[in-house]
Amino acid sequence: MTNQEQIPIERKITQKELTQKIKDLEKELKVLERLKFINYRYQGKSVDEAVALIGVTKRVGYIWQERWNKEGIEGLKPRYKGGKQSKISSEQLEELKKYLIKNNITNTKEIKQIIEDEYQVNFSEKHVRTLIHKMNLK
Repeated sequence: MTNQEQIPIERKITQKELTQKIKDLEKELKVLERLKFINYRYQGKSVDEAVALIGVTKRVGYIWQERWNKEGIEGLKPRYKGGKQSKISSEQLEELKKYLIKNNITNTKEIKQIIEDEYQVNFSEKHVRTLIHKMNLK
């Protein structure tokens, strides 16, 4: 017997808006981490000491410090646009996952062939394993 939720979740914003808010806050957390590094430097800690406290490499610490010196807080903001567009959409990936579960398919070579046949996309076996992991499949 399943335990029914006592208090249902209220959907205050759309799933898309929620996902975007999460991405925005993750960027802010990265800036916070970088500001903590700068704060340690203000306190007189060496780059070695500051990066050890933050948990990044010495090289990264020097990059942050250089950006801080040139641009201030603006220099600490992430500069990436989100990476390369996937060759297979999240909807296709979800469809593939359902198909694999339904048909109990776990072989990487077989999954690779299904992707080629169904979506006309040729991935390496290594990338197919990455997709399998992304779909939380074994």
